[in-house]
Amino acid sequence: MIYKLCHGAPCWCGSRKSYSDCHESFDRKISALKKQGFKVPPKKIIKNEEQLKGIRESCKINIEVLDRVSEKVVPGISTGEINELVHELTTGMGAIPAPLNYNGFPYSVCTSVNDQVCHGFPSKDVILKDGDIINVDCSTIYKGYFSDSSRMFTVGKVSPEAKKLVDVTKECIYKGLEKVIPYRPLGDMSQAVQNHAVKSGYSVVREIGGHGVGLKFHEEPFVSYVIPKGTGMVMAPGMVFTIEPMINMGKPDVYIDGNNDWEVYTMDGSLSAQWEIMVLVTEEGNEVLCY
Repeated sequence: MIYKLCHGAPCWCGSRKSYSDCHESFDRKISALKKQGFKVPPKKIIKNEEQLKGIRESCKINIEVLDRVSEKVVPGISTGEINELVHELTTGMGAIPAPLNYNGFPYSVCTSVNDQVCHGFPSKDVILKDGDIINVDCSTIYKGYFSDSSRMFTVGKVSPEAKKLVDVTKECIYKGLEKVIPYRPLGDMSQAVQNHAVKSGYSVVREIGGHGVGLKFHEEPFVSYVIPKGTGMVMAPGMVFTIEPMINMGKPDVYIDGNNDWEVYTMDGSLSAQWEIMVLVTEEGNEVLCY
């Protein structure tokens, strides 16, 4: 249903523009899609320009932190040292590491090595060595706005098989990004990610996915990479979400470490890789906010 506002009334998004100049056309398109049976986004996750400005500032810090981390990921560094670096850099720029104390998570960053799928605990006892692959997942709160992205790193000389997994996982991100098209469903993006991973001989983790982000650390929608084209929530302009598929060299099955209820591993012990970008849907297509 079209949002019931007078033509010249202030828009519901908080932009202080008139409804007619802001989201009236948007609401008509969304209403038509809802009548066709598509799942449409709630208005609370549609960001206005003022909010996007704050989110972009947070993203700049997140990108800077990962850029600096990339210079330090070498054989001999511990994941605990990476955690300390992320904390110092983030707080030094006036921001807060979003993972720290989030639902009890005790660190400022996630460092997932080899068969760890995600949410790896940094430790002074985990020393990176030649042949390792590691995901560093960094998230930032700046003036109340959230950003989130992660990168894969190869440590020293890695096997061709590990290098291929890391490279293909990054390719999956951008195959998905090509399908981030306004007023199309998330399944279009998901199918593109899944097709490229499977064609390359890998599997896609089913239980864990991406998420909306910006005003909170995790918002709607849950972003799956195993739903088919034509399904899922409509990608509407103003939505911000992550594309972060977890791609396994072996089977897709995973388990959570029962000792901490956080760290996720591949069930078969195979390598896993993940890249994460943060994307804004626009009327023209999309914009990568964080990487």
